[in-house]
Amino acid sequence: MSESAASTRSAGGFVVLREVTAGHWVVVGEADRRPGLPARRARQQAVEDATGGAARADETYAALPRSEWRIAQQF
Repeated sequence: MSESAASTRSAGGFVVLREVTAGHWVVVGEADRRPGLPARRARQQAVEDATGGAARADETYAALPRSEWRIAQQF
């Protein structure tokens, strides 16, 4: 694979959700995955990006891979 082809590939992204009540989630937004971050840190960064840094420690968030979100919507 050429260097230019590798650099143009998307690193994917996340759909970020926030739990509003037990078992009830709302979509906060989407965030692109930052290349070079380990998986856990990439999810944390996605929450920060999707909330504009407004996420609080007392709130529960989930960052799902965008590709999995699309597949789940097909059923």
